[in-house]
Amino acid sequence: MRAVVCRTLGEPEELDVVERDSAPCGPGQVRIRVWAAGVNYVDALFVQGRYQIKPPLPFVPGSELAGEITEVGADVGGRSSDTSDLAADDVMDAATPGWQVGDRVFASIGLGAFADEVLVPASVPVPIPANLSYGQAATMGQSYATAWFTLTRRTAVQPGDWVVVLGAAGGLGLATLDVARFLGANTIAVASSAERLRLCIERGAHQVVDYSAEDLKSRVRELTGGGAQIVVDPVGGPTTDAALRALGNGGRLMVLGFASGDIPDVAANQVLLRNRSVLGVDWGAWAMAEPEANRALMDEVLGCVESGDLRPVEPTGYALNDASSALRDLLERRVVGKACLTTG
Repeated sequence: MRAVVCRTLGEPEELDVVERDSAPCGPGQVRIRVWAAGVNYVDALFVQGRYQIKPPLPFVPGSELAGEITEVGADVGGRSSDTSDLAADDVMDAATPGWQVGDRVFASIGLGAFADEVLVPASVPVPIPANLSYGQAATMGQSYATAWFTLTRRTAVQPGDWVVVLGAAGGLGLATLDVARFLGANTIAVASSAERLRLCIERGAHQVVDYSAEDLKSRVRELTGGGAQIVVDPVGGPTTDAALRALGNGGRLMVLGFASGDIPDVAANQVLLRNRSVLGVDWGAWAMAEPEANRALMDEVLGCVESGDLRPVEPTGYALNDASSALRDLLERRVVGKACLTTG
């Protein structure tokens, strides 16, 4: 099997693709033949040593994958019936007794997804809805779970609310637009080029703002008739202050991350004015601390995906051997939408 290995913390170009022997499939485990692995900004941070968690070296990057089960451990039972026509929550319940060879699954595993195959506990994989490709399944989990967590757990979107999404043409941004639209919100996509804004419109954004050419605060206030209810900010940097000032009475700034590389200082007087709030969003930490609650959240997301109410984007594909290029393109903001590594 092939695996992308990080031997020293540094730039993506220092990653190696190596051949490894397959480990035996132990009790309670399943082997997944990986057909697609999601490429996320956090993967680049791990490789560069800029993430708050620093795994011991060497390690295999990648946290999201999709593929098919090729082997099950001795004590992992098989499903007794076909689940292809079940609702997403029923599918997940039906899958808990075990798995069969050939089942299409996706999984979030922390590290190790950039490989031809992985071994995981049998409780980890989730069935792929029939209407998703491997690429979509490998790149939707973190983005859609984070967007759903943001808009239904950390705050509650009301129909007709104006939701401003910074970095809207990225994977998380597109997922947030999709979720906000489904929840009945009016959406404003904020991005930095006509190409990115066109994609946001195609994906259902009601309004768009090119922050490289327009004043973000003034334009959002104009579009919303006085100020937005929610800003979703995975970007940070100078746009955060303008977005905070674009909030109306009782508006909420949702802080998801700092893809710009710049952690902004928040003006406390602007939080005080108009009774605004600033809320942190860390779905990953919450999911690890509250696994049952996260399972319920994923049931909700997958039910909406299977029904067609949510529509994950098809990612740009890179070969596994081109993992360094994929991460570099992500860091340099050349990726529009989502990206994945393919192993076929």
